[in-house]
This record gives sequence, structure tokens and C-alpha cells, in this order.
Amino acid sequence: MSTDTEHVDEAAETSVLDTWEEWYHIPIIGIVMLFMIWVRTQSYDRFVTDDGTPALAAVDSWYHWRTVQWTAENYPWTMPFDVWTGFPTGRYVGQFGTLFDQLIVTAAMVVGLGDPSTETLYTVSLLAVPVMAALVAIPVFYMGRRLGGTIGGLLSVVLLALAPGTFLYRTTAGQLQHHVAEVLFMALAVLAMMVALRVAEREKPIYELVVDGDWAALRTPAIYSALAGVALSLYIWVWPPGVVLIGIFAVFFTVQLCLDYVRGISPDHVAFVGAVSLGVTAIVTALLIEEWSTSTTSFGYLQPISAALVAAGCLFMAWLARQWNRRSIDPIYYPAAIGGLLFVAFGAMALALPDLFGTLSDNLVRRLIPIGATETDMTISEAQPPEDFNSHVFSEFGMAFYTMLAGLALLALGPLLGRTYRAEHTLILVWSLFLISMAATQVRFAYYLVLAVAVVNAVFVSDVIRLFNLDLEGGVRSIREIETYQVITLLLVVMLLFAPLLPPVAAGTAWDRGAAAFPSDDGQTWEESNHWLQENTPAPGDWGGADNASDLEYYGTYDYPEDGNYEYPVGAYGVMSWWDYGHLITVQGERIPHSNPFQQNARSSSAFLTAQSEERGELIMDGIAADVSVSNASDEEIERQLEGNDSHEELRYVMIDHKMAGGKFGAISTWTGPGYGAYLEQNQYQINGEEETLHGPGEAYYDTMLASLYLEDADGLEHYRLVHEADDYAVVGGMLGNDGPVPRNSFALDDGWNENTEQIRDNLAQSREDGAVDQSLGGAIWDGHLASSVKTFERVEGATLTGTVDDSALDEEATVYAEIELETAPGRTFTYTQEADVEDGAFELTVPYATNDELGTDDGYTDSSVEALEEYEIVIATGDGDDLERQYAGTASVPETAVVDGDSIDVTLEEATD
Repeated sequence: MSTDTEHVDEAAETSVLDTWEEWYHIPIIGIVMLFMIWVRTQSYDRFVTDDGTPALAAVDSWYHWRTVQWTAENYPWTMPFDVWTGFPTGRYVGQFGTLFDQLIVTAAMVVGLGDPSTETLYTVSLLAVPVMAALVAIPVFYMGRRLGGTIGGLLSVVLLALAPGTFLYRTTAGQLQHHVAEVLFMALAVLAMMVALRVAEREKPIYELVVDGDWAALRTPAIYSALAGVALSLYIWVWPPGVVLIGIFAVFFTVQLCLDYVRGISPDHVAFVGAVSLGVTAIVTALLIEEWSTSTTSFGYLQPISAALVAAGCLFMAWLARQWNRRSIDPIYYPAAIGGLLFVAFGAMALALPDLFGTLSDNLVRRLIPIGATETDMTISEAQPPEDFNSHVFSEFGMAFYTMLAGLALLALGPLLGRTYRAEHTLILVWSLFLISMAATQVRFAYYLVLAVAVVNAVFVSDVIRLFNLDLEGGVRSIREIETYQVITLLLVVMLLFAPLLPPVAAGTAWDRGAAAFPSDDGQTWEESNHWLQENTPAPGDWGGADNASDLEYYGTYDYPEDGNYEYPVGAYGVMSWWDYGHLITVQGERIPHSNPFQQNARSSSAFLTAQSEERGELIMDGIAADVSVSNASDEEIERQLEGNDSHEELRYVMIDHKMAGGKFGAISTWTGPGYGAYLEQNQYQINGEEETLHGPGEAYYDTMLASLYLEDADGLEHYRLVHEADDYAVVGGMLGNDGPVPRNSFALDDGWNENTEQIRDNLAQSREDGAVDQSLGGAIWDGHLASSVKTFERVEGATLTGTVDDSALDEEATVYAEIELETAPGRTFTYTQEADVEDGAFELTVPYATNDELGTDDGYTDSSVEALEEYEIVIATGDGDDLERQYAGTASVPETAVVDGDSIDVTLEEATD
């Protein structure tokens, strides 16, 4: 009896061990995925506010929040064209409102039982990104296992989970961006292609089977190839510029078909996969077309045409190989012939389809090859190449990047090392090399490179295990037989891969960096001003009492205009700012920015902000509203384009923050020229009693519309007035940075310093006057200014003050001055002045501030938070500087109606008594 029991126990133990050995990777992957979610949600509470307003990380997250809300209102449709950005034309927003947003909203629909609240939408949006990041572990495991067995696959997943770089940064809670979905669906597409290629190598589909209609023999490779095409289509659906993966697959198929033919293997097998998968992609992406263009950021005809060309190319190469055989040409010449034909084909494309060729070549340079980035690309931080690539990849992946390179070499040398070479190996080699090049081209693409680093290290580890006869796939029994030297080898490999990613060696672990996620400071800085804009300005369409706001519903559906330019109703208006803040203005302020983070209208915004006079700025504003070219046009050219134009669109507000006046000014000036250096000059500054030469702002900088508005509160301007400033402050000026002196920079004051703004303002003003470096704030600051973190200005007609006096006692150079003291909502007072020449005793000058606030949003106008403390004081004086002699004086009351309508006001002046 006991013997029977022992047999049963042994059988049960064997069964349990066998089950564990077959399925042990499942719970391990589950634990790693839970770890990835935990790492990315540590900072979740920071993105949930008490008042329910969104607090998101990164600028694009704000627009995805808009598309998520829009999709929830219009489910299941996503938003192809948005009139709430890109004024005065609107904007096609193809790479936003994609499958990524649909998946989030679908999940929210399930959680919210078909009618999710805003709170539910927001919660799901915050959690969806970490969950998608964890899901990346699944395709990564199966890719790694195909290359390096189960142990290799598990190692790939652990590397993915511990990588502390860009992939982690862009997949934490609050990062509501499509990058995580890009990585997930690229991994799925590459895995699906690997499987399809392996199935084709096993089933060997050839041309004759297609001709004979032997679908039984073709069914399996056709299904897997079609699934690979669907997976590729889903990736492009997430991110239209994912057409780049079609290009990578094109290179792979070209290389692999040449390799197969030279090695005496029929190219038909791989060509079948290429033709079917890319053919399916061409069909699916054709169904997604929303804009007839070759833009990579649009769902246009570039994606289906590119896929169709690759599918046709695979068929052509297979056909050419057969012709090569029939003519008994040496196979060694086949690759050269393919290369020559590709050169001719691209040359013909450049001549016959220049738009398509230009798009392909431009994106090859901008996304795939680390050369040729434009100056404007360099103004986008995430699109810049890493300064030091070695340091960059080490901070991203530790030593795993370099072991990946070793893995690529081992994969390429596989046949020499006894490994059966497969087409999927070529795919991984080509794909990985492109991802390395992409990461060297733009820092952001390190979030793609993490896939190659994780997957290819499976090859490295599996080959080390094989080299040292380590049988880790044989289960518990084989592990018991591992010898000491094998254990040491295994430990060395583990330390090499993981020590740089773990304490105490790692400068920052994955969980440390996950815990350090915060909402973007721009979102917090601009929130007050944007909310004020929403509550104190008329709804777009209602300006001036037009009552057309119902034509511009925030969640409305708008047909794509035939010419791409939406015709806004009377009463619509736009907001001028730098493109970085466009999404914030749309989402937080529910107003229509001119430029946005699509980089739409960046040049025209730059042209206005760097305009050297109000007259030039006004021309640019009028030109923008009329949708004419302004960025590099002369005043005369703009005036000529505006002749006969009856456009009713207007840009009504200008919003400027301390970063635009500080560190971002270099980028702003780059878009239109003459370049940052033209706005700077070298000056001598006193620092600790010694003279030092430092770069600071020159006259050209202070003459810009940006500086005239933000630093001077529109003093002396006729058509712009300050209507709101945020109740927190920042310092703008030259500063000493980590890399030396920075001519223009800025920093926001913390709460402690905000209590001493008057003293700080006086200190900085005194330092400017003395030509000294101010050190009262703990650092060296020159040409420093204290200003509100964000200021909002309104563009108005201005009231014209007119009058006449007896000119018999006036000098020929008499000047009329208008002055008024004003107070902002935070309690800061400032003085606005205007002046003009007096001719024959008559004067005329235009002022933008009213002395009352009789109009408000109900009337279709602005409810300004800047109040006049008195009436205008008008003085006619002769002389200049401290020698001014007052001749006539008086006061003037300026109603709000006169300011917005451009009315004239007669002013009576009396002879001055002092």
C-alpha cells in the first residue's frame, strides 16, 4: 500500500514539475507587468486635483485629453479636423484622435457603463498609459523567446521593466501621449512579421501554388501574413508617421530577398509574406484616408501607396529572380541589379512624383539619419539629437545597449556559430539598426530603441548560455547539475546587464524616476490665465455681440474644408502666443490659438513676436487674419496682399509668459531670423566691483513686440493693453547657467520670494540702471526684470484723443503726453504713457486703456482685470528729459466704447500753472 502511495506521489510531483516547466514564465511575466504598472503609477495622486481640473505632464497630453473628451462625446468617431486650434484656418489633427484615444474611450465606456463621467474619463486616461506600457512586455517576451528561448524572453521583459530612460518617462501616469501605444503596436507588428516569416519558411509558399489555386497549402502562410499586415496597420492607425516602419520593412525585404536568392533559396517564400502583409496594410490604410496629401502626420495616401509599393516590389523581386534563373545569370549580380533599379526608380519618382519623393526624403533625414536636421527642428527639444550618444544610451539602458550590439553581431554570425539562420533574424538586424539610427537622430526615439535593446539581449544571453553549456531550459533537474564556473559566468552576465540599472550603481532606478513624475509646470503656470481667458472674454463667435458662438461648438463636428481653410463665422477670433502653449489655450482656456505644438503657424507667430515696431506688428496681425504670407514679407508686400481683402477674422489677444521673454526667445527668433545673435550685444557689467563683459539683450530685443508688451506693459503702444496678469511672478534676464552665461533666461519665484516682489523689482531696476549684476536672489542676474509669470494683452482699436491749443507760445517741437495710472488684479500699479507731436497747435494721439469698464462679456467684449485709478492726464510740454516745461494740461475720461470702436474724444486743455 505504501509502495503504491509512493508511486502516486512521484507521479504527482513529476506532473507538477512538468506543468511548472511549461508554464513558469506566465506568473513571472505577470509579476513583471504588475511591477511596471506600480512604477508608473507611484505619482498618480499628483495628477488628481481637488477641484477636478486636469493636471497633466507634457504639452501633447493636453491635446490628447481634448481628443479623448471629444471622442467620448462623438463615440466611436475621432476628430479629424479641429477649428479650435490653428486660427484662422483650423487644423487637420491626424496623429491625434487615433486608435490610441479610441482604446482609452472604449475602456472608459465599459467602466462607465456606456456613459462615462468626466472623472471616469480622466481616471481611465491616467491609468491607461501605464497599463499599455505593461502590455508591451507580452510581445517583447515572445520576440525574445523566438530569439533566445524562454530564459531569453524573460530577460528581455526584465530589461524592459528596469529601463529608467525615455520609455519610462513617457509612460508614467499623467503622460497622456500616444508614444506608449506606438511602442506597443510596433512591437506587435514586428512580432507578427517574425511569426509570418517563420511560417512561410516552414510552409514554403511559391508562385506555382498561387497559380494552381492550392489554397490548402497557402492558407496558413496567408493567414499569418495577413495578420502581420493588420498589426502593421494598427501601428500606423496609432501614429500616421509610423509609415517609417513600412520603410524599415521595405529595406528588410530587399535585403532578405537578395540573401535568399544568392544562397540558392527561393525568394518566393519571403516575397509571399511581403506581398500579402503589405497588400493588406495598403487596403486597411486606404480605408483610413482623411486628407489627400503626402504628409506623414496625416491619414493620407502616403501610407497605402508606400505599402502597395513595397508589396509590388516584393512581387517584382521574386519575378526578377525567376528571369535571372531562366537566363542563367550568376546570382551574385542580382543584388547589384536590384540596387541599380532602386536608384532608377527613386530618380523617376523624384521627377514624376516630387511631392511623394520630397516627403520620403525629408522624413528619411529628419527621423532616420542623424544628419541634416534643420534649425527649426533644433528648437524642438525632443527632436534634437543627443549631445553625447554614448552617455545618452548608457543613461537609458546601462550596459544593455552594448550587450545588444554584441547580440546583433552574434545574430549576424549565427550560421558560423551553429545557429540555423532565419529570415526573422535579418528582420531584427535591420529593425534594430534603424532604431539605433533613429535614437541618434532624435532623443525621443530612445523609447523605440528600448524594444531592440530588450529583445536582442535575448540573443546575447542565449549564446553565452550555449557557449558555457548552461542548460537552463531543461527544468529543475538540469539546474541541479550546473557547475560552479557556470554559476559564476551566469552571475557575471546578470551583473553586466542589471547592475547599472539597480542600486547602488544606478544613478536613478526605474522606481525612483517613476516616483519623480510631476505635472508640467507650464500647465500649472498657465492655468490661472487660461481660466481667466475663458471666463472674462466672449465666446468665439460672440465678439462684438455677433452671437455666433453656437456655430463653434467645442465638441462639434466639422467637415474638412476642400482647401484646408475653415471659414470662421463673424465674431470668431484667435489668440497669439508661442506654439508651445497652443494646446493649453485650447483646452484650459477654450479659446483658439494661432499656433500650436503641431508647429502650425510657428513662423507667423515668430514674425509678430519679433516685429520691431507696433506698425509692423499690426500689419502681421492683419496679414495672419487674412491668411496671407507674413513671415518674411516686407511691409509693402503685406500691404499689397491685403488690398481688397475683406476678411472678418481677427487676432484679439496676445499671451506671453516669462519663458518666451527668457529662454524660449532663442527658438522664437530662429523661425524667422535674423537669428538669436542679432538681438544680443556685449556689454560691460559691474560684478563684485570688477568689470566683466557679458552678452545681454540689445536694442533689437527691447524693440520687439514681445518685449514691448511683456516687459513694458504695452507702454507707448496704441492698440494693445494689458487685461490680465497671473498672481505669481518670475525673473527674466541674463543668468549664469551650468554651461556658463546665458543671455536670456527666466525662473519662476517660489512662494517665499513672491511676498517680496516690490523689493525684488526695485533691486533689479537699480541694477539695470547701474549696469551691475544683481546677486540679491542668490545668483548672478543682469538686465533683469520682474514680471508676472503670464500676461494677457488685448488688441483694440484705441480711442483717439484730439484737441487744439493756442500755438503762439509753443516751440516748434512741442509734444503732447497722455498718462494714466493702472492697477492689476494682484495689486500691482503701473503707468501707461503715450506721446505725439503737436502741429500748429493741434494734437492727436491714440490710447488703448479705458477709464471705466462699462462693457463686459455679455456685451461681447472683455471684462478686463486691469483698472484705471484715475483719468488720463494730458500735458503739452516743450523741451526734453528733465528740462520739460509744461505749457498746457488737462484730464480726459475715455469710455470703453471709444477704445473698442476707435472713436475720437475731444480734449480741452488749459494753460499750465506750474
